[in-house]
Amino acid sequence: MPAPSSNSKNFPTDVFLGGISAAFSTTLFAPLERMKIVLQSQGEMVKTGRLNSRYNGVVDCGRRLYNNEGFIALFRGNLAKVMGYFPGQFLNFALKDTFKLMFQVDPRSGYFNKFASNIASGAAADGTSLLLLYPINYTRTRLANDVIERGGSGQRQFNGHIDAVRKTLASDGVRGLFRGLPVSIAGIMIYRGFYFGLYDSVKTFLIPRDGKINPALLLTLGYTVTLSAGLLSYPFDTISKRLMQTSMANYKYSSSFDALKTVARTEGVVALWRGASITIIRSLGGAAALALYDMFSIYKQASRRV
Repeated sequence: MPAPSSNSKNFPTDVFLGGISAAFSTTLFAPLERMKIVLQSQGEMVKTGRLNSRYNGVVDCGRRLYNNEGFIALFRGNLAKVMGYFPGQFLNFALKDTFKLMFQVDPRSGYFNKFASNIASGAAADGTSLLLLYPINYTRTRLANDVIERGGSGQRQFNGHIDAVRKTLASDGVRGLFRGLPVSIAGIMIYRGFYFGLYDSVKTFLIPRDGKINPALLLTLGYTVTLSAGLLSYPFDTISKRLMQTSMANYKYSSSFDALKTVARTEGVVALWRGASITIIRSLGGAAALALYDMFSIYKQASRRV
């Protein structure tokens, strides 16, 4: 969804409301998000001894987490994500206009140049925000993967966010907090390009000149695009999570490509999409938000012309 300009008089309010909305949404879906992260990372967790055996899908993962740790533990790691939303919203809004000017093109340029400019400015803003807030993303992932298994020690590896940072710095240095960053940025560029590029391109053919919108059609388009972008960029997110899990471990991948190649060879290509069924569920929310935003924008423009 397009972000408001940092030059807007409502900029502080937009940041605050955007952060509140995102924090509520992520907390609501936090149990699903934790299951997704655990399913993505379980191969590394088995290697390091944090997990006794692999999960047999989403239902088995949720059942074991609940039985071994309790209901509240399903939200483990969510606080870090909530904490990151407010500075993330601020950075995205503030950087958007800066990078738009940096990558601006002639208004008379063709569609491809405008599309490329939008992708470049958006990816640069998101990438910069991700770089600055990546340690928060790292601690969220490590806390989510800090499982307790029956028959194990029954002890957590980390006592919280600060403890996770402290132990990682002691073991791997600052580099340990940023493992998986390059592949995460690559995933953002692919997601953003597919998400906005396909949606805006197809939408122009669906909106009639009289401005009458078919909500079901927009929702279907939004869901298709959100889901497609999420599934296309999903392996990048998986590799990022797997690389994070190797901090403090007695082995390391030489690169993102090495991790990709090793996971695909030893666990099968399907391992790159473990937990993706949760993305299918969550995409409904993103599709609804995208469709409602566009419907509101179109109706607003139509009312101004009256």
